[in-house]
Amino acid sequence: MRSLFKIYFAGLVVLMAVAISLPVQAKVVGNKIILGSAISFTGKYSSNGIHASNGYNLGIKRVNEMGGVKVGGKTYMLEVKYYDDESTPARAAQLAERLIKQDNIKYFLGPYSSGLTKAIAPVTEKYKIPMVEAEGASRSLFTQGYRYLFAVLSTSEQYLASAVALAAEVNKKNGKSPGNVKVAMAFENDPFSLDVRAGVVDDIKKHGLKIVVDDKLPRDLSDMTPTLRKAKALKADLLVVSGHSKGAATAGRQVIEMKVNVPMVAVTHCESAALIKKFGAGVNGFLCPTQWAETLTYSGKHFGTAAEYDTLFKASFDGYKNVPYQAAQASAAVLVWAEAFEDANSFETEALRDAIAATDMKTFYGNIRFSKAGNNIAKPMVLRQIQAGKLNVVAPSKWASHPVKWPR
Repeated sequence: MRSLFKIYFAGLVVLMAVAISLPVQAKVVGNKIILGSAISFTGKYSSNGIHASNGYNLGIKRVNEMGGVKVGGKTYMLEVKYYDDESTPARAAQLAERLIKQDNIKYFLGPYSSGLTKAIAPVTEKYKIPMVEAEGASRSLFTQGYRYLFAVLSTSEQYLASAVALAAEVNKKNGKSPGNVKVAMAFENDPFSLDVRAGVVDDIKKHGLKIVVDDKLPRDLSDMTPTLRKAKALKADLLVVSGHSKGAATAGRQVIEMKVNVPMVAVTHCESAALIKKFGAGVNGFLCPTQWAETLTYSGKHFGTAAEYDTLFKASFDGYKNVPYQAAQASAAVLVWAEAFEDANSFETEALRDAIAATDMKTFYGNIRFSKAGNNIAKPMVLRQIQAGKLNVVAPSKWASHPVKWPR
């Protein structure tokens, strides 16, 4: 099995200082178009940062294998230059400036997380640099009037809302009125998780459920004992947790250790936290929102079907039992850039920005079409459940491959 060290460095394309720059618009060296990204290879978001960079690298490899992109009658290959933002917003913003001003990068792929995307977006906006991002889902990113920010993923308020609807539906079938369905919640104090919370609260109000615990996870995401004690004591029907990979791992571990028998548990970042690998049968029944699943009937010209992408990704990177959606959406962001270069037939950033804004494409990841605000409005979230060690789609019903198991 390849070590994490090897996977990390296999994805890095380090440019030597032989830069040939075109007037104001491009970083193109010979027959290569250079994209740039500050991303988390270290720090608390490192596992997801590596998943995302693997997705970027696979997308670039696939585009190049299929002949690259054509601009002005010539063929160009894609490359990417990375810097490690150390999971720190201030560092991410600093590196974005470095990519633009020192490295002359004019085409951006996003960082990991909404918080770091929020740090970089004002920089790319200032210099009028288009950024296609795949890992910043906070809906507040798309209320700032940014013209150069585009996201292939669904926004964060949608992540766990379907779990609330599912809890209402299941409990109603079992004779419990919505007002008696008790919800315990714990969220990281970051832009993404707070937006997830907002979506959950909206749907709780919509369906008439009752919030009995509403906690914030500690800064280091290492202990949620107080929340779980209250959930047990109050006999919650649904436990909802959002704290990226570390928060998901903490939830999995402590639910088992404390024998928290809440009938329904919904947690973000199940795959990237490797819950099945770490905790086995102890996390059976957990509900896991996802931007993408290999069982969905999506397809596109570069990777074929969602299932074919899944197979290729696992063959390309060792150690993956399940492909994290963070990787899949990163590959999709690369495909948006590839199509934009050909549609614009230009290296000029304004022409590329307009081509990205006009994107309307089908991919293995789902349909991609941007609103005026820059978020993808053509693809829904789905909800999977861990069943006998596998992640199976259970909601919405039109996408379900398996019925939900309740209680877990």
